[in-house]
Amino acid sequence: MYVSPIESAMLVRILVAMALGGVIGYEREIARRPAGLRTHMLVSMGATIFTMLSFLAFPGADPARVASYVVMGIGFIGAGSVLQMRNKVVGLTTAASLWITASIGMLVGTGYYLLAAVTTVLVFAILRMKGVEKNFRPKKK
Repeated sequence: MYVSPIESAMLVRILVAMALGGVIGYEREIARRPAGLRTHMLVSMGATIFTMLSFLAFPGADPARVASYVVMGIGFIGAGSVLQMRNKVVGLTTAASLWITASIGMLVGTGYYLLAAVTTVLVFAILRMKGVEKNFRPKKK
């Protein structure tokens, strides 16, 4: 079976997106959040595939149109992860992690591997800052 160079490059991008989404998803798993490893891997891969398709499947078309719909679709998924319970809203960080994971997938889809990798490391570090965040909250009297 012959695999074209374009398909090989696309496959590499899909695998990189899966790995980077997996890093963020792993953090969500260890934080025991509902949207974890598989969800973040799928979001990153999906964003990568749609981004590649916007350039390859529709030559001459505006790739920003597909990108805007990826962002809108992720907003819908993220909204589903946000819950309001009594006087508290939960799931905002998970929604944000899904949103940034989609953007990382879009970076990979356009070939910006270094930016995607650095962003993934930064996101992972930010998500692990929960203990630090508590030090900045005002003390209850």
